[in-house]
Amino acid sequence: MLFGDKDIYKRCYAFALRIVNAYKFLNSEKNERVMSKQLLRCGTSVGALLCEAKFAQSRADFVNKVSVALKEANESLYWINLLHDSGYIATAAYDSVCREANEITSILASIVKNTKENTLKYDSQ
Repeated sequence: MLFGDKDIYKRCYAFALRIVNAYKFLNSEKNERVMSKQLLRCGTSVGALLCEAKFAQSRADFVNKVSVALKEANESLYWINLLHDSGYIATAAYDSVCREANEITSILASIVKNTKENTLKYDSQ
C-alpha cells in the first residue's frame, strides 16, 4: 500500500511510536492515565490492523480491516484533540501529531474508497 512515495505501513508504525512516547510522557509527567490509555489503544492499533490487512483472505476482508484501521485513526484524533483541549498536550506537539493523524486518516479513506471502486469494476467484468 503505497501512497505517492510514502509507505503507509511505515507511517503508521512511526505514528504508533509517537503515541507510545506520548503515553509514557502523559503517564509520568502529567499523571494522566485514562485518556492517554485510550489514545495508546487506538493509536497503536492502526498499524497492527494494516499488518492484518496485508494478508487478508479476500478483498472484502482487506476493505474491512483497513476500514477498522481508519476508524481507529479517527478515534485517535478525538483523543488527541481532547488531550490538547484539556491542557495535557502542548500546541506544538498537538499540531504535529494531529497533522500526521489527519494525513493517515485521509490516506486510509482513499485506500478504502479506491479498493471498493476497483472491486466493483473487477466484479462487473
